[in-house]
Amino acid sequence: MSKRIYILAAILGLGLTFTAADSFAQGIDSTAKKVGNKAASTAVKGVSAIKDKIYKGKQGPNGQVVYIDNKDRKYYVDDKGKKVFLKPSQIKNKPEE
Repeated sequence: MSKRIYILAAILGLGLTFTAADSFAQGIDSTAKKVGNKAASTAVKGVSAIKDKIYKGKQGPNGQVVYIDNKDRKYYVDDKGKKVFLKPSQIKNKPEE
């Protein structure tokens, strides 16, 4: 009987070890994704500020900076560094300070 308890405890311990290691690896992956998304967003915003014009006095749906490209399309850069093109109804006036 005691051998069965030791074997069962060993199996349970191995199962918990693999589960904990898997969740730890997911934490590292999510942190790396956050850092990568932030770097991409910052890079795209920097290039957009130099290459395209900033739409002065206007903002995106959630207060984002709106850029105008060479084809006169309006867009903002999201948290993942992707350009989100806007419809005219989505562009709002900036509140006066």
